[in-house]
Amino acid sequence: MALPDDLERGMATLAEEMARYGHDREAPVREVMARLGDRWSMLVLIVLAMGEWRHADLKRALVRLSSEQAISQRVLTLKLRSLERDGFVLRTATDHVPPRVSYTLTPLGRELSVQARHLIDWVNAQSEAIRIARAGFDAREDS
Repeated sequence: MALPDDLERGMATLAEEMARYGHDREAPVREVMARLGDRWSMLVLIVLAMGEWRHADLKRALVRLSSEQAISQRVLTLKLRSLERDGFVLRTATDHVPPRVSYTLTPLGRELSVQARHLIDWVNAQSEAIRIARAGFDAREDS
């Protein structure tokens, strides 16, 4: 079955965009969007947008703000490393004994955190409509 012309044009535009920016598994758009949708990365970005944090202080802040109420040392380190790899987080270690390690957002990370904040604000503004849609869906599924 052939698609209507407007859908066909839309599909062609989307395919062209995906070809231009990459649609393989390791394309930045796929990995960054997946990272922003994971359990911790968005919150890490939003907290780091407030300024420079030492690892232990950042962990305490995340636990305080998160509904999960716990993030392991290992998971936090992995999240920070992946954000650092993408150029969003800067890790700074001093030569002091013991070494002092801190994290802050790079200019790219600050830009991403602003965009993430816009998305969060939009979802919060639409939360009632989302709740209504969920209730309608659940009622249809239960009947």
